[in-house]
Amino acid sequence: MRYTTVNGRTVSALCLGAMKFGSTTDAATSAALLDRFVEAGGTFVDTADCYQFWVEGGQGHESETFLGRWRRERGVTDEVVIATKVGARPTVPGAGLEAQEGLSAEVVATAAERSRERLGVDALDLLYAHREDPGTPVEETVGAFAELVAEGTVRELGISNHRTWRLERARATAQARGWPRPRVLQYRYSYLQPRHDAPLESTGHRHLTPELLDFVRAEGAQGREYALVAYTPLLTGAYTRPDRPLEYAYDHPGTTARLAALDGVAEESGATRNQVVLAWLMDHEPQIIPLVGVSTTAQLDEALEATDLTLTAEQHARLTAAH
Repeated sequence: MRYTTVNGRTVSALCLGAMKFGSTTDAATSAALLDRFVEAGGTFVDTADCYQFWVEGGQGHESETFLGRWRRERGVTDEVVIATKVGARPTVPGAGLEAQEGLSAEVVATAAERSRERLGVDALDLLYAHREDPGTPVEETVGAFAELVAEGTVRELGISNHRTWRLERARATAQARGWPRPRVLQYRYSYLQPRHDAPLESTGHRHLTPELLDFVRAEGAQGREYALVAYTPLLTGAYTRPDRPLEYAYDHPGTTARLAALDGVAEESGATRNQVVLAWLMDHEPQIIPLVGVSTTAQLDEALEATDLTLTAEQHARLTAAH
């Protein structure tokens, strides 16, 4: 297992996504996957307070509830960092993202308390603002998150799926008020790059764009580091499964060139496409922590083996330059 740091705290360089755990991935399989991940040295797990409300009969708390039960049964404490998110839970059971709770001060405080109860922790390791809430001023949300840190119920703050200008607004507000700023960013990102003039089909998702990467580099040069976490790094199986076609946004000539480079490096390394993608992300500049969702032990083992794959500088440069 590789390791990295999230603002001073050591975590595994691979994050395990628990979105489906306790719902579409049954309890026994979910527990086995978590056990295998921890056994292999994994220490970073991701969830949200709305997973998976869109599944028939789902309420949105299944993943957190399952993780809390798993922690109690296994005696897990601070050795595993669990990140969760607030703001995208529907206000009406069965409703879609158009009825999300949002990021008002009241919602943030209440949602964080409920997440702590479900996970069975005194303090949340990492709490993200899940999706943008245009109806709530950024200043109100940042203040609500800062209050949670001040009272000791949240250790680290993050933002997911927000436009770059909102990130800068959050940073500037926190600096002006003397509040802790969100320092972990979670966005969709993979080796294949989408056309940014074609929206991703997944509602509410935002891609880690060149502009956002430039923002992170510029902030780092000013001594304001951000940790980057990339979800859907394997494009829901599209690299390897014929039954999982790429979304329309990836339908451009650059995809063909990058897949050719990917296949070349995979053959040279004796690795799978997925493993090369994960290794490329882990060696990315700025550094990226891939967030991998799995439903079988074979899928998890393939991802874990990628942490032992070291690309040469030439291979990494060749993959990056393909377009």
